[in-house]
Amino acid sequence: MAGILGKKIGMTSIFDADGLNTACTIIQAGPCVVTQIKKLETEGYNSIQVGYDDKHLRKALKTEIGHLKNSKATPKKVYKEFSIFDVEISDQDGNNSREELKVGDVFTINSVFKEGEFVDVSGKSKGRGFQGVVKRHGFRGVGDATHGQHNRMRAPGSIGAASYPARVFKGMRMAGRMGGKRFTYQNLKIMKIITDKNIMLVKGAIPGPKNSYVEITN
Repeated sequence: MAGILGKKIGMTSIFDADGLNTACTIIQAGPCVVTQIKKLETEGYNSIQVGYDDKHLRKALKTEIGHLKNSKATPKKVYKEFSIFDVEISDQDGNNSREELKVGDVFTINSVFKEGEFVDVSGKSKGRGFQGVVKRHGFRGVGDATHGQHNRMRAPGSIGAASYPARVFKGMRMAGRMGGKRFTYQNLKIMKIITDKNIMLVKGAIPGPKNSYVEITN
């Protein structure tokens, strides 16, 4: 499983090959640096750790700085692991070849994905705090405003039974904290890649607010 880290910039719309206006999400993906390579013999599994988005040195812990000595990378704001994968490298003559990543290597979006591919985007959804059943679960409320009901418009209604079973069942849809959870939107088409700006446009929406970090995998 190959992947890259990015940041959600916002949304726009472009015209596809058929002339249809398609809503797209703008993602600034990469460049990412390889900070560690984990192997089955040492860590017990195979993966590659990458870092994205520089942060100020004064905000980094000494343990993080020591961890990055081998890669000679600056401290990053986010780190993720992917299965070990190869990237496509182009030489000066325009010939493409597949090379295995090493610690300290920097790769960009065009070496991992191509336009027209389908990817999965994972991110943390917007946190909306404590919400009622209408916003959280789409309830309609009690309904009629007449017949003496003045404060029951968005109420959940009955939540339990009678003396038996004399309890509220687990999983009952009620008010509570909404959002702030990890979601993955699958099979989003890459509509356009702007290489010089490390920008990719994917069809549809992705989880999270603007400037939130996302994980793009295939």
